[in-house]
Amino acid sequence: MKHLPLLLTLLVVSSIAHSQDRLKELVFHRHDLNGDGTVTPSELPDAATRAKFDGNGDGDVTLAEYRKTVGITTPEKPAESSDENSAALVRLNDYVKETDRNGDGQLSKEETGGAEWFTRVDRNKDGVIGVAEIDAVRALVKKFGDRILPTVPEIPVTREEVAEITSGPEILKPGQVGIGRRISDVEFTDIEGKAHRISEVKKYKGLVIAMTSATCPVSKRLLPSLAAIEPRLMQEGIPLVLVNAFGSEKEEQIREQLKEHSFSAPYVHDTAKTLSRALNAATTTEVFLIDSRQTLVYRGALDDQYGIDYSIDEARHHYLADAVAAFLKGERPVIAATAAPGCELNLGRDTETTNVSGITYHRDISRILQQNCVQCHHDGGIAPFALDEFEEVSDRARVIKRVVSEGTMPPWFAASPEEGEDTRWANDHSLSARDKADLLAWLDSDQELGDPAEAPAPVSFPTEWSMGEPDAIIPLSKAYKIKATGFMPYQKDIVVTELGEDKWVTGYEILPSERDVVHHVIVQVFEKGATVRDRGKAGGYWAAYVPGNGAVKYPEGFAKKLPAGAKVHFQIHYTPSGKEKMERLRMGLHFSDEAPRYEVKTLAVADRKLEIPPGAKAHEEGTSRVVPFDIPAMSFMAHMHVRGSAFSYEVTYPDGKNEMLLDIPRYDFNWQLRYELKTPKILPKGSTVKVTGVFDNSEQNKANPDPAKTIKWGDQTVDEMLIGYIEYFVPIPETTIAGAE
Repeated sequence: MKHLPLLLTLLVVSSIAHSQDRLKELVFHRHDLNGDGTVTPSELPDAATRAKFDGNGDGDVTLAEYRKTVGITTPEKPAESSDENSAALVRLNDYVKETDRNGDGQLSKEETGGAEWFTRVDRNKDGVIGVAEIDAVRALVKKFGDRILPTVPEIPVTREEVAEITSGPEILKPGQVGIGRRISDVEFTDIEGKAHRISEVKKYKGLVIAMTSATCPVSKRLLPSLAAIEPRLMQEGIPLVLVNAFGSEKEEQIREQLKEHSFSAPYVHDTAKTLSRALNAATTTEVFLIDSRQTLVYRGALDDQYGIDYSIDEARHHYLADAVAAFLKGERPVIAATAAPGCELNLGRDTETTNVSGITYHRDISRILQQNCVQCHHDGGIAPFALDEFEEVSDRARVIKRVVSEGTMPPWFAASPEEGEDTRWANDHSLSARDKADLLAWLDSDQELGDPAEAPAPVSFPTEWSMGEPDAIIPLSKAYKIKATGFMPYQKDIVVTELGEDKWVTGYEILPSERDVVHHVIVQVFEKGATVRDRGKAGGYWAAYVPGNGAVKYPEGFAKKLPAGAKVHFQIHYTPSGKEKMERLRMGLHFSDEAPRYEVKTLAVADRKLEIPPGAKAHEEGTSRVVPFDIPAMSFMAHMHVRGSAFSYEVTYPDGKNEMLLDIPRYDFNWQLRYELKTPKILPKGSTVKVTGVFDNSEQNKANPDPAKTIKWGDQTVDEMLIGYIEYFVPIPETTIAGAE
């Protein structure tokens, strides 16, 4: 109900793109406070103004008199009773009921929370929105619905509106993970060359050991919290030790990180994994509390603010701090063990694995990785760490095994083709059956290195633009400050281009200046002088970016239009990375040297009437759209937010035959991929395209901001959307091509 107050601004909306007659008629309804079709002296005290429209001179102005005077020629429409308008009335009535706390049928300014629209709707200026004024709004909603309102109001997200993440690290059974057992007295050396032993803990009340990494994204986000807790631990006589088990990470990365966060704790680059094995550490974010007799008191997450697939503005549970507080009081922690979401550590071969012969790193695995992973996972790439050297791969063997086994990497979520059929997608990133089997078998083996002479040639990557230097670059209008931790609402940026003529764009690339804080970008283009609208009403996107999917090159003869003097609207989802940054992304454009044959466009099939019940595990929503003309579909892109769990496109042809166009059985908000067809699919005129989304609003959804809330359409990640984008093309008349002879 947060956005419903905007319904009350129907009386004063005058800038929405409507027919001229409709706009003229809205002026009348603005003064017809009780909605009875007549403007009386009490509603418009200015007699001179009334006289201009009062055809029979009786002192009142009827709607018919007003329409005749201002020259409205279209027939007066009766009040509409569409489902949309009925739903709008229900939402308005629900809002009035909820806001009218004293039940007097009126809304005071205090009851509306001092809303800025209050004085505009309170037409008689008596300090309350009375029954007649509310009825006038109802009359307008009944007639026009809420179509003349912006799709989603651009209201900054307040902390109150952002519900806390309800999920967190899994609570573990203490005895199964070593709580109460003695930690072996191993020796280790910090990066300053000083030797230590676990038994040194006897000099202190206890010891906290924190696993970390210079590249793991979750570890990096937790560093400010670790740095903040270090002095508090020291005050209690509990020193901190940082441990990095990734031998492939460079010392300069580590030292830069230490300097940036002002750690004074010993830092152990545990390349031999001696200390990590003694702790039986599982991930790069795990923390351990050990008492002065080397007994393990707590192990698990530092807190519940960050995970692999979720984050909240502030932690709700401070597991380590609570364990330390209990320990200092001589008590056992209430929660003694949790999982620690982070990058898994590879400390040695699983006991249940078997040797695999014939597969070697140099000959086989490096090629599989180079073909499928290294494009992102290289030094300077968009991924958080490289995978083009044996040590890097071995360090992350367990991480790779998990993400490959569960299908998260390489990122590709379309359903597999039927047995014996080839993929229909030109950009199918999934591993082949053979590559997947060989990679998993090698990861579970002794990881034979093999002969370096059999290794593939190294691959080089562009340092900036992957498609070469663009013909034009459009940066954001300003740099945006990205905070170190917490949540950020979507940022919206409008750039007015200075192009003097229409341009045809054959490819684009969106290049963040700070890759690790840009989750996704949606770009829309509006003609010169047009009003920039919400993307939910403006139709499809013009360009888009998600990690690994920020560059698009269209086939020869195809292009998108960039009108002269166009307004470019960027919607950016920023995600803090553990370090405060300034970010200003750029969009590079490549223009056609000759007249293209086809213009690429995008349409959106959107379900704006979402209503997802609290706690629903697999709630289905969807909508359909009749194809107005033959559409040659080129690609599809599904969009939901963090509750989205599955998505599908289906078509029903005019003859009644059904076909699944795209099935995404496991939708992932973090990877909103563009699924590009090898061959365009013709959707004949009269067909019906249906999009269906499945939403998980339950507590089991780790990314769910609030499972107790009924969820409706909204712009922010804490709300939901259901949009199926379809990219298609139409022929370009030669006379419309800029520069054509």
